[in-house]
Amino acid sequence: MIRYRHKEQHHSDRIGWLRASVLGANDGILSTASLIVGVAAAHSTQGAVLIAGVAGLVAGAMSMAAGEYVSVSSQADTEKADLVQERRELSEDDKGEHQELASIYVARGLDRPLAKKVAQELMAKDALGAHARDELGITVNFIPHPVQAALASAISFSIGAAMPLIVVFISPQARLVPMVFGTTLIFLAGLGTLAALTGGAPIMKAALRVTFWGALAMGITALVGNCFGNIS
Repeated sequence: MIRYRHKEQHHSDRIGWLRASVLGANDGILSTASLIVGVAAAHSTQGAVLIAGVAGLVAGAMSMAAGEYVSVSSQADTEKADLVQERRELSEDDKGEHQELASIYVARGLDRPLAKKVAQELMAKDALGAHARDELGITVNFIPHPVQAALASAISFSIGAAMPLIVVFISPQARLVPMVFGTTLIFLAGLGTLAALTGGAPIMKAALRVTFWGALAMGITALVGNCFGNIS
């Protein structure tokens, strides 16, 4: 007998770390490059630009780590509270919880007798898991990990921020702004492409999205820096 195994490759299990990593790298590249362009446009020396960029890297990495940890921890706390409440409801009203789960399956297209049978069998195996998944939308693949998210954000931010800083090192001061501007757009396009490939999303759309907002952010920052530089 020939057994056919249907293999599928999905990308949803990567959402947690991919979101944190892409967000961190994007912020690292864009915020540091914008800071560098803004300071350089204010007619600052190359040394001052470099100091500002390094300070932006350190402050940004710590801010990303702290923000991601707090955000994901809040999500985890909310989900834990929901599970505690659901566990209590299961112990207090088992029959009502069966009916509630069956109603969910009816709403999804099953007829009432089949929905009741499915709910009964799933709850006999793992009542809390069934309600967590189908009522609350909490699954194993999407369990939040605060420390993992914080580290991913901090590391990816630092890597992203290091890219425009390297350009500052190798660029002559007279061409620093256009060099940082142009290479940053290339970095952002590459990041968008990498994220799209990892997540299975359209490449062109992702690349254009990050480069557009990157160009806009750096352009506005350069304008502000030039204005303040002329005033001083």
